[in-house]
Amino acid sequence: MEFFKNLKVDYTTGNKNNYSGRSSKLPNQYWHQEIKVSSIEKLKIPNTIDIGLIGYACDEGVQRNQGRIGARKGPKSIRTKLGKLPIHFKNKNITDFGDIICVDTNLEDCQKALSKSISTLIKNHVLPIAIGGGHDIALANFNGIKDAIKNTSKNNIGIINFDAHFDVRKVDTQGNSGTPFYQILKENDTARYFAIGIQQQSNTKELFEIAAAYNVSYVSNFDCESFGEDLKNKLTTFIDQVDYIYITIDLDGFSSAFAPGVSAPSALGFSPNFVYQVLTFLFQSKKVISCDIAELNPNFDIDSATAGLAAKLVDFMVLNS
Repeated sequence: MEFFKNLKVDYTTGNKNNYSGRSSKLPNQYWHQEIKVSSIEKLKIPNTIDIGLIGYACDEGVQRNQGRIGARKGPKSIRTKLGKLPIHFKNKNITDFGDIICVDTNLEDCQKALSKSISTLIKNHVLPIAIGGGHDIALANFNGIKDAIKNTSKNNIGIINFDAHFDVRKVDTQGNSGTPFYQILKENDTARYFAIGIQQQSNTKELFEIAAAYNVSYVSNFDCESFGEDLKNKLTTFIDQVDYIYITIDLDGFSSAFAPGVSAPSALGFSPNFVYQVLTFLFQSKKVISCDIAELNPNFDIDSATAGLAAKLVDFMVLNS
């Protein structure tokens, strides 16, 4: 693995066998018919790929954060559901670049490997959609974006996080799934952060204070009953102040009625319909540079409902990109 030289990670290339579904004599009907697979090491310029999926099979960050482990199984579960979905987009080449796999407790190396992959995709004009994995995926994705645009005049990255948690815990000894945005904001003066769906009962007073100290914009879960003009205006102001938008979706921000298969489920979360409306609005800005979906835990999923939701979110992103 020359691409991941000096990093303690495992890597598996994209595998068509991860996708299956109803057979059809007609082309362009289901994801499993159209998805292509490759290796991140084989990406060449120029390419004809529009969107690249990359898995982040890691739950070391969740374990460090005293959460329920199992998120490393998320990418496989998402692909299983994704292959069965019908497709309604045209002329989009979507390629699965496989999984970066955390080895033992080497979270930081796994993050560096994903960052390098994200950067490579963006530099090749491919929209990355990373599927995790714990929410420590966010630090990796952000750093990949940062590396990809470092030689450009535009470097203001706006983070939109759909989540019940701020994830701005201070780093004690090691980063984890609860610290990514603290790490980002502390190290990057130009980064801006907007959290959607924050639940008071899921964040301590200290976390609200840290968010305020770093000028984090947010709306609570009670503001997510519908996508109204107030939130649209706040997002418009935020979008106007940044050059690029990085979208990250923590599945525990959804109500547990829709997403039971997460480390920290809550009945008080938002609905898929709300997120779909906001995603449509964000993609219309033409500033979205990378996306990810985090915290699917198949160990606690019910009838693969959460995996199905995650797969439909990927499909929706592709449709609107």
